[in-house]
Amino acid sequence: MNYWLMKSEPTSFSIDDLIKRPKQTTPWDGVRNYQARNMMRDQMKIGDQAFFYNSNCDVPGILGTMEVVSESYPDPTQFDPESKYFDPKATPDKPIWFLVDLKFKEKFKQIISLEQLRKNPYLEDLIILRKGNRLSITPVTPKDWSFIIKLHC
Repeated sequence: MNYWLMKSEPTSFSIDDLIKRPKQTTPWDGVRNYQARNMMRDQMKIGDQAFFYNSNCDVPGILGTMEVVSESYPDPTQFDPESKYFDPKATPDKPIWFLVDLKFKEKFKQIISLEQLRKNPYLEDLIILRKGNRLSITPVTPKDWSFIIKLHC
């Protein structure tokens, strides 16, 4: 099993939006970074666990957990000219962008803020804490996953 941290801006898609979705499941669409795409396409597997992370907000941080519930497949928004994620270079025969479906697992009672994560020397290898990191999806080590889960308990 792999572990991930997946960012979303709460004004675009919040953990509460995920909770309200049918079966509390959503396609993680609109990712337009090749590194993040490759992680979804090549590394994410059914059963992998992910942190739901709010970014670009007053208090960025981890709000809860999700589970990968599908293998990767082409992101349909790349083919839709009405979508802000449309990519004219993508075709159904040669898709460029991929996604996975995620299912809500747990909403934490309190956010684990970026500030809290930064202050903890145990998490020094957490990719989200690296200067200049802008990826919307990052892997999390099993050690860091377990430690963060214990922070919210």
